[in-house]
Amino acid sequence: MSDTLIIIPTYNEKENVAKMIRKVFSLEKSYHVLVVDDGSPDGTAAIVKELQAEFPSRLFLEERTGKLGLGTAYILGFHWGLERKYDYFIEMDCDFSHNPNDLIRLYDACANDGYDLAIGSRYVGGLVNVINWPIGRVMMSYFASRYVKLITGLPLDDSTAGFKCYRRQVLVNVLASKVTFVGYAFEIEMKFKTWKFGYKVKEVPVIFTDRTEGESKMSTSIFYEAFFGVMQMKLRSLFVRYKQQ
Repeated sequence: MSDTLIIIPTYNEKENVAKMIRKVFSLEKSYHVLVVDDGSPDGTAAIVKELQAEFPSRLFLEERTGKLGLGTAYILGFHWGLERKYDYFIEMDCDFSHNPNDLIRLYDACANDGYDLAIGSRYVGGLVNVINWPIGRVMMSYFASRYVKLITGLPLDDSTAGFKCYRRQVLVNVLASKVTFVGYAFEIEMKFKTWKFGYKVKEVPVIFTDRTEGESKMSTSIFYEAFFGVMQMKLRSLFVRYKQQ
């Protein structure tokens, strides 16, 4: 039994999913993986089912009908893992933009260094550790984090990062507060509420490499949700008392 659940949302990731799962299971530390697939028409879920025969006690699959949003996929995974008593929860993309070799660094920050949330940060200290992104995408992501810090006071350099490790109790509190966003803003809201609840957060420097196979899921509607969502988060927080359970 592993103490750590890695949650990987997928939609049309047939080129990457088997390679990612095999890579994670080749690492020295034992992890469990939950794939949450949003009805991928390319057969992603079928590939995972085939691999389950090879990794029956470590690989799990939840299938949904249609694209229901990144945030809802992770929330499903969080509840799934909380019911099964995992201690640590890692969010991870399937496309290798998040390097599996960095998993142990995120885990160690929480399990051994006393942090409640560890973030794989692309922009620690003002550096930009991004490979193969168009400059416009880099600028949008970088200044989005600066915008979040300005509006909310969240003291992070990479507030939109999606490569993270949570302690169990963080999720118990944050999920009880009712997470409202499902797209790009979901990642910001989770970090913002973790901070507001008074948990210890660490940014772990990582190098982000854009996918080489498959298609990006980013869209302008996701970006606008985040832009206006940040202001909503800040306003709502003025009327909420954040108390750990």
